[in-house]
Amino acid sequence: MRLAYRLLVQAMAWTAAVLLGAMAVAVTADVITRNVGWGAFPWVLEASEYALPLATFFVAPWLLVRNEHVRLDMLLHLLPGRAARLIERAANGLGIGVSAVLVVYGLRAIANSAQQGAMVVKSLVFPEWWLYVPVPLCFLLLALEFGRRLVSGESVSLGSGPQA
Repeated sequence: MRLAYRLLVQAMAWTAAVLLGAMAVAVTADVITRNVGWGAFPWVLEASEYALPLATFFVAPWLLVRNEHVRLDMLLHLLPGRAARLIERAANGLGIGVSAVLVVYGLRAIANSAQQGAMVVKSLVFPEWWLYVPVPLCFLLLALEFGRRLVSGESVSLGSGPQA
């Protein structure tokens, strides 16, 4: 199970990288074709608006697994080890709670949008609920990672208090 979890998180990170690379190529191609008078790709701007948050959602679990997420841990390095571990555990518990709430709200958004039959109608046309699918998936993976950290007691190089 652990291997499947790691592979899923890795695959999502690779998908985020491919999305960002494809977006860079598409935007560049759009700029070039417009500037040489060959017309434009009207869908590129819209697709990049969807790709950026999608890539952010997809890479978040991978960053958390690798301890490369945004952290403000100055306080943890100043506190004695036991106090720092307690705060780390509390942060992991809070992470589980916030992620779980966002999973529930993401699932509700998908259900409501699908029930209403809402569509996104711009250059691209598709069911609105597709936009919400990454939310519960990614926050579920974040909750699982916070839970793994909580159970394992894993911490990130915490300090041992002020040095003499």
